[in-house]
Amino acid sequence: MHPAGSLILFTALSGLGFGLLAFLGLGLPRIEGWVLVLYFVIAFGLAGAGLVASTFHLGHPERALMAFTQWRTSWLSREGWLACATFAVMGLYAALWVLFGLRVPPLGWLGAALCLATIYCTSMIYAQLKTVPRWHHWTTPALFLALAISGGALLAGQVWLAIVLIPATGLLQFYTWKTGDLRLAESGTDMASATGLGHMGTVRSFEPPHTGGSYLTREMVFVVARKHALKLRSIALALAFLAPLLLLLLPFFHVMAVLAVASHVAGLLLLRWLFFAEAEHVVGLYYGRR
Repeated sequence: MHPAGSLILFTALSGLGFGLLAFLGLGLPRIEGWVLVLYFVIAFGLAGAGLVASTFHLGHPERALMAFTQWRTSWLSREGWLACATFAVMGLYAALWVLFGLRVPPLGWLGAALCLATIYCTSMIYAQLKTVPRWHHWTTPALFLALAISGGALLAGQVWLAIVLIPATGLLQFYTWKTGDLRLAESGTDMASATGLGHMGTVRSFEPPHTGGSYLTREMVFVVARKHALKLRSIALALAFLAPLLLLLLPFFHVMAVLAVASHVAGLLLLRWLFFAEAEHVVGLYYGRR
C-alpha cells in the first residue's frame, strides 16, 4: 500500500505517546515538579499529534466526527472512543498529580489499560483486513503493542526494562517479516482468483485493466524491490533496536539515553514506512503487480 506520511506519523507517534502515558499511569518514572509536567506534555503531545496526523489521510476531514457513530462495526471508531476516554482519564490523573500532588493509582491503572486498548484498536484497523494477508495475523497487534510498550519504557527512562523489551521487540519484528513474506502465497489468492477467470485456464496479465491511474493503483498497488526492502529492513533494525540497546549499555547515561531515543524514533518511522509499503494488497494481483 502507499506509505502515506500521515499514516506513518499516526501509527508511530500515537504508539509512542500512549506507551509513555501507560508508564506514567503506572507511576513511572518516579518524578515530581516540572519534570513531571514535561513528561505529561511529551506523552499527550505525541499521542495527540499522531491522532491529528491521521485526519490528513481522510478524503473529507470535516466528516471525521461521523466515524464515532460506527463503533459497533469499525475498529477506527472504537479507537476514537477509546482515545477520548484515555485522554479524559489520564488528563484527570495528570491534573490531580501535577496540581495537587495527589497520585491516584487506580485512576492511573485504568488510564494505562485504556492506553493499551487504544493501541490494540489501532492495530486491528489493519489486522482485520483479509485483503492484506501480511497484516491479517496475530503478529500485527502483538507488534503494535510491543513497539508501544518498549518505546514507552525507553521514553520513561526505564533503562533495564527497555534493555529487555527492545531486543525482544526486535526479534518479534524479524519474525513478523519472516512469516509475513510468505503469507500472500499461503493465502491461496492469485491472478486467477483475483480476476475470476480461473475456470478458463491459466491466467496471465496481457495489459493493464485501464490505461490511466486510479485510486486503487495509487493507494493499494505499491511495490518495493526486494533488494531495497532487505536493505531498509537492516537499517530499521539497527536504528530501532540495535543502536538503542548498545547506547543504553554505555556509561554517560543521560546523553546516551537521548541518543537512544532519537535512534529508536528514526528506526520506528522507517519500520512504519515498510509496514505500509510492503503490505501487498491482493488487488495488486488484478493488475499483475504481484
